[in-house]
Amino acid sequence: MQEATTKPVIELDGLRRNFKVGGETVHALRGVSFTIGEGEFVTIMGTSGSGKSTLLNILGCLDKPTSGEYKLDGVPVRTMSKNQLASLRNHKIGFVFQNYNLLPKTTAVLNVELPLMYNARVSARERRERAVAALERVGLGNRLEHMSNQMSGGQMQRVAIARALVNEPAVVLADEATGNLDTRTSFEILVLFQELHAEGRTIIFVTHNPEIAQYSSRNIILRDGKIRADVVNDHIMSAAEKLATLPVNDDD
Repeated sequence: MQEATTKPVIELDGLRRNFKVGGETVHALRGVSFTIGEGEFVTIMGTSGSGKSTLLNILGCLDKPTSGEYKLDGVPVRTMSKNQLASLRNHKIGFVFQNYNLLPKTTAVLNVELPLMYNARVSARERRERAVAALERVGLGNRLEHMSNQMSGGQMQRVAIARALVNEPAVVLADEATGNLDTRTSFEILVLFQELHAEGRTIIFVTHNPEIAQYSSRNIILRDGKIRADVVNDHIMSAAEKLATLPVNDDD
């Protein structure tokens, strides 16, 4: 696996997020600080109530912290307007969701083109070329015109990963990206993430599954809105080797 460089992609300093619930204040994040460098594959783990979902929303520029600083690829986030956040999100973050979030009854290539449609500088021809290249990268070059409802869960997640890559984002943010998949398909997706990490991609994988931490370069654990552990993994397990030991799915 490629070692992380010194360039910071994610910088959090004293991040706090409070919510008003009735007459009370809920402290979802309580001074979270860490830096993720370019080329890292980081898992963020936490049980319900740990602050994991709140942190995910802030990292994805879907929410802003109450206080503290967040820089994404060097850009301060906290004081941005909603429109500025949306633009930053579209250009700097590639999202991969548990439920895929693909457009139904729409081809794979059109699903992958979608993020590029918000960029007026990208022509229709270039959109198509970049979408095709992204789908080929995830092993779906022969599924370009397949509708999303004609695909297996693993194929739909590969389309979602291709869509996340098509804008060449600073970071790929995966939210429980193997949560809806069977064991073998989950490891097929983990193989792909490890390959992307080896190519130098920065990946943040938010999960409740502790097993996934064995396949990443670093693991951050949240509890009660605080970081309880931040550990570098010196012995990253190979998802490909694990996959080779699993039985083949009946529908493969």
